Amino acid sequence: MKYLFTLLILFSILNVKAQSVQKGISVHDPVIIKQDSIYYLFSTGNGIKVQSSKDLLSWKLERPVFATAPTWAVESISGFKGHIWAPDISFHNNQYYLFYSVSTFGKNSSAIGVATNKTLNPSDSNFKWVDHGKVIQSTPVKTHWNAIDPNIITDDEGKSWMTFGSFWDGIKMVQLKKDLLSIDTSIYKIETIASQKKKGQSGNNAIEAPFIFKKNGYYYLFASIDYCCKGEASTYKMIVGRSKHIQGPYVDQSNILLTNGGGTILLAGNENWHGVGHNAVYHADGKDYLIFHGYDAKDNGKSKLRIEILDWENGWPTIKTKL
Repeated sequence: MKYLFTLLILFSILNVKAQSVQKGISVHDPVIIKQDSIYYLFSTGNGIKVQSSKDLLSWKLERPVFATAPTWAVESISGFKGHIWAPDISFHNNQYYLFYSVSTFGKNSSAIGVATNKTLNPSDSNFKWVDHGKVIQSTPVKTHWNAIDPNIITDDEGKSWMTFGSFWDGIKMVQLKKDLLSIDTSIYKIETIASQKKKGQSGNNAIEAPFIFKKNGYYYLFASIDYCCKGEASTYKMIVGRSKHIQGPYVDQSNILLTNGGGTILLAGNENWHGVGHNAVYHADGKDYLIFHGYDAKDNGKSKLRIEILDWENGWPTIKTKL
C-alpha cells in the first residue's frame, strides 16, 4: 500500500509538470531576459504583459508595464487604446530598456516607444518603469515602412541599432543615439535589410518581427514570414540569414540576399501547430534558446508560448526537437 501511495504521488507530480509544458501559456510576440535567478517574459498585451519564472516552465503573471495607455501614444496613433505589441527587452547603460509598438492592425500609422527600469524585480525599491515616449513613427503615404516590432542589438564598436518593420518595404535598420532614446538617422535614409519581395516585384510583403543575434563572428537575422494572428488559418514561419557585418548584406544558406526574397526556413507549422513565429533568441545557462509563439492545432488555434533549444550546425541555427 505504501509503495502504491508513493507511485501515485510520483505520477501526480510528473503529470502536473507535463501539463505545464504541454498546455503552455497564452502569449503573442514573446521575448525573455534573465535577472539574477528569475526569467522575465514580456509579450503583447494591454499595457505590455509580464510574467516571471524560475524554470521556464511555470509562469507567474506580474503587473503590466503600464497601468494606463501612454498618453503620447493615444494622442499620436488614431485607434490605439492601450493594447501594446511586440516588446523587446535588453540591458544597456546599467538599466533595462523596453522598446514597444503602438499601432492598429493592418495600418502603418504606428510608432515605437521606449521605457526604462533599473530592475525587473517588482519587490525591489528601485523598481519603476519610466516612459521616454516615441523613438520613431511611421505615417501613411509619408513613409513606406511600418514602425513596429523593434529589436535592439549593440555591435562590437558599442553602437546600438534597432531593427523593425512589418510588410510595406520590409525589415528596416536604424542606428540609435548613445542614450538609446532616439534614432541617429534621418527617417528618409532608412535602409531595408530584408524583404520577401524580389527586385521589381509588387504585392504583399509578408515579413516582420526581426531579431538579430550575434554568434561565432556572424550576425544572424531572424524574421517571420507569411501570416500571423489568424488562429487555425495562421501560416507563420521563421526564416534566418547571416552577415559578418551588422548592417548586412544578409544572405541565406543558398547565398540568396534577404533583400531579394531570401531566407532559410528555420521552423514552420505542422499538424500540431498551424504556424510558428515572432521569435527571440536568448543565451542563458550555457544554452541558446529560441522563444516564439505557435498556434496550437489541438486547442482551436490558440497562440501559445514555445521555448526550444537552438542548436547550430555548420554555422547555421537548427531546431532538433519535433514540434
